[in-house]
Amino acid sequence: LQVLNEKKLQEVDSLWKEFETPEKANKIVKLKHFEKFQDTTEALAASTALVEGKLSKNLKKILKKIVAKDAHEQLAVADAKLGGVIKDKLNLSCIHSPMVTELMRGIRSQIEGLITGLPSREMAAMCLGLAHSLSRYKLKFSPDKVDTMIIQAISLLDDLDKELNNYIMRCREWYGWHFPELGKIITDNLTYCKCVRKVGDRSNFASSDVSDILPEEIEEDVKAAAEISMGTEVSEEDINNIIHLCDQVIEISEYRTQLYDYLKNRMMAIAPNLTVMVGELVGARLIAHAGSLLNLAKHPASTVQLLGAEKALFRALKTKRDTPKFGLIYHASLVGQTNAKNKGKISRMLAAKTALTIRYDALGESTSAEMGAENRLKVETRLRLLEERGIRRISGTGKALAKTDKYQNKSEIKVFDPSGDSTLPVVSKKRKIQEVEEQDAEVPVKAKKFKAEMKERAAVEDDEPVKKKKKKKDKEKQVEEEEVLNEELPTSPTVEVRQNCVPFWECIFSKTECGNTEKKKKKKKKMKNEDQD
Repeated sequence: LQVLNEKKLQEVDSLWKEFETPEKANKIVKLKHFEKFQDTTEALAASTALVEGKLSKNLKKILKKIVAKDAHEQLAVADAKLGGVIKDKLNLSCIHSPMVTELMRGIRSQIEGLITGLPSREMAAMCLGLAHSLSRYKLKFSPDKVDTMIIQAISLLDDLDKELNNYIMRCREWYGWHFPELGKIITDNLTYCKCVRKVGDRSNFASSDVSDILPEEIEEDVKAAAEISMGTEVSEEDINNIIHLCDQVIEISEYRTQLYDYLKNRMMAIAPNLTVMVGELVGARLIAHAGSLLNLAKHPASTVQLLGAEKALFRALKTKRDTPKFGLIYHASLVGQTNAKNKGKISRMLAAKTALTIRYDALGESTSAEMGAENRLKVETRLRLLEERGIRRISGTGKALAKTDKYQNKSEIKVFDPSGDSTLPVVSKKRKIQEVEEQDAEVPVKAKKFKAEMKERAAVEDDEPVKKKKKKKDKEKQVEEEEVLNEELPTSPTVEVRQNCVPFWECIFSKTECGNTEKKKKKKKKMKNEDQD
């Protein structure tokens, strides 16, 4: 198309008014050359080239023939990238601006009036077919890249596992009433069902040959157990139903194996790098959880790490606790072979590399698994470094192997503290120390007095012929002590005091007890109790 009136193009905001009718549009632009595509394939090739900013062969020929004549004029281009390619290859000046965008919009609205000889029905059919083809190309639609099959296959595989577990549990419990010892001898579920289907009643084990199913040692144990079994007798109809259930278990198991092989092949075709990184089952579950491979490619690495643990994540955020470190990616082999301390670090690094491989598989054109193998090798190297770091320690001169110290068992047995049961008031340490020092100072003085009194008493009892002088002195001492005692005794009317009272050391050693000695004993007991406390 050739522009007739360039002045009106300068008014960009009102340019749409010039294309309200075909008559007005013919005053602005004029058809210079038109070439029709032969089929939809050729149209799709030209359209995809324009979408990618490339110059198709047909367009290149047209530009060389027609535009070369008017090389001094500018070529209006809707795509700036395409304009750069035309300028480089054909040396033509191209222009791209908002004015050109409005002009292209007006031309598309009045294309039927500008191009003569095309019926409206054919034009609509051609546009619809080209739009469908171009949409498939933009979405990169391909039968080999259908991830819906993976989503359905992994969902069916999980359902088969649940049904198999229920059927096998029912079969073991049902046949266990007839032959309970067989369940303990044969632990494999599929082998158990095959053995039951082949033999049937336990009495047939002695005459039947199950060497193709069981090893010789286990076969002998089964036959010996069948002879002394404690199970109940069942009818032939019951055995037939049990055998029919065993057939179902064996068929489902074989179909599950076939489905797993199919899933493995589809994963290697659609997402080979993801399969190398985390395995077929984990990769398929990630795709199923995200909805599609393209949706999974849009997720960041942190989201890939926690896919499948959404409930735990939001519960941790709600209760302000530690968030989970892994979701479905926990079942990957690289995470499973690490110790509990490094699982979080490895899962984070594995999620980062897995996110790269997912984007490469979803948006890339290559079908090789080299990128996944390289990233897996990096994760394995990082895993070895983390494991060696736990063995080694950094010293002043460099890295050296850590020396293992001698093991010493530290008992955590706690001894009962009886001081916690005391109801007495707590006394400070300073006060206790002062009381102990005073008691220690009083004890030797009392002991000396008591020893002196004991010696005098012994001398009085042993020496019968006492001199007169000593008797006088003893009498004087007795009189003085009686006066002292009379002064110390209380004058209350409730207390009865004996007139002829002997000294207190005589009361202690005499068999008879007076009121004074009883009071003295009570005082001594009180003193002892206080000292003990």
